[in-house]
Order: sequence, then C-alpha cells, then structure tokens
Amino acid sequence: MNFKVTQDWQATYADPIRLKAGEVLSLTGRQNNWDGHIWLWARSAGGLEGWIPDTIVSKTNAGCVAIEDYTAAELTCQAGQVVRGEKETHGWVFCRLQDGSAGWIPRRNLEANGG
Repeated sequence: MNFKVTQDWQATYADPIRLKAGEVLSLTGRQNNWDGHIWLWARSAGGLEGWIPDTIVSKTNAGCVAIEDYTAAELTCQAGQVVRGEKETHGWVFCRLQDGSAGWIPRRNLEANGG
C-alpha cells in the first residue's frame, strides 16, 4: 500500500539492531509503550542494541530467540513524499522510497494514499 508522509521523520539510530530468525539475543529488561504497543530493548549476538517488538521474541531453554528477521532501521523522510508500505507492526510501517532506501516510519506520520 502507498502512503503519503504527513510529518517529517528523522532516523534515530545510526547503527540499528538487526536480527535473523533463530538468532539468540538478550533482553535488558527495559520496556517502552509506543501508542499502546510493547517494545523491548534487546542486544543482538553481534552486540548491536535497540528496540524490538515484543512479538518477535520467543523464550526457550537456550534463552531468547528472534522468531523472524528484523531490522530497526528507520527511514528519514519529509512531508509530502510517497512511500510504499511493506509491513506494519506496533505503530510503525516498514516503507520503501523509489530510490530503494527502506526503513520504519511511525504510522501516525503517514496517511493511506491508495495503490
């Protein structure tokens, strides 16, 4: 689905956490509630840290494991731009610009634009 950006967004983290499905990760205990959704502060096996949706973590005997691939990369964008939404979760939409750059934008900064 296409969205129109209604409010500028600046990416927050220069080197965001990235996880592969099945990757063991550690949780620090920090939590945040973003528009009614729970986010957990996590550390990847490679040492990157960042917020992840609580729904992508499975607790096993081996510890915490990512149940799907995930990147916390955010997409810097300006009001008026049109982006292609690829996935929506926890108040954010993973979007792609025509130049191929991609990342998360808060859903509240977007309005449906057809297609």
